[in-house]
Amino acid sequence: MELIKTKGYESHPEVVLILAHGAGAPADSPFMEALSEALEREGIGTIRFEFPYMQKRRADGKKRPPDREPVLLEYFSRVVDEVRTEVGDSSKVLVGGKSMGGRMASILASRRDGIDGVVCFGYPFHPPGKPDRWRTAHFHDLNCPMLVLQGTRDPFGKPAEMAGHEKELDAIRLHWLEGGNHDFQPLKSQSQTQNELIAAASLETRTFLGERLMP
Repeated sequence: MELIKTKGYESHPEVVLILAHGAGAPADSPFMEALSEALEREGIGTIRFEFPYMQKRRADGKKRPPDREPVLLEYFSRVVDEVRTEVGDSSKVLVGGKSMGGRMASILASRRDGIDGVVCFGYPFHPPGKPDRWRTAHFHDLNCPMLVLQGTRDPFGKPAEMAGHEKELDAIRLHWLEGGNHDFQPLKSQSQTQNELIAAASLETRTFLGERLMP
C-alpha cells in the first residue's frame, strides 16, 4: 500500500488528515498537490493514497470507472488502520478528500469507529443536473464532526439547492467558497485565484479542528 506523506505527517503532528482523490484524477493531481501543501501550511499533516482502480490506471494508462462502493470503503478502511497504527492514539486521525473521495470518507465515518473527523473538499451532494438524487442520508449516522468546503458554483451542489435538506445538513458544518466551482476555480472576474480559495479552505479546516477537536 503506497502512501504519499507530507513532512507534517512524518513528524507526527497532533492531527493527520487522510485525503482520498476524486473519481477521475489521481492522488498527485494539481488540485490534490495544492491542497496538501495548503493544509501543511496550516499545520495539518496529510497522507494521500489511491484506490485500486486508480492504481491499475497508473500501471497501464487505461482509464477505468471507480471501483464499487464496498471495494472503495474496504480499501479506505485499511488505510485508516495503517495510519492509526503508525501515529498511535496521541494524534487525531481524520478522513476526507476531493468529491468522490470525500463522500467515501463520510460514509466510512458513519460505519466505523477510530475516525476523529471528516473534511470534504467539493462534496458531490448530487450528480450534476440531477438534484433529485441526494447523497446525504448517512450524515446523521456520523460518529464524528464533519466539515464540507463547497464552491458556490459547484454543479454537484449549490447554495440554492440546499433548501429542503436542512435536516440532513444539521449534522455537518458547511462552508461556502464564493465563486468556486467543483475544483475551487473562481470566476475570471474575481480577485481571488484558485490557490487562494484552496488556502481559504485549508484555513477554515484549521479553524474547524480548533473548535471541534482541539479546543
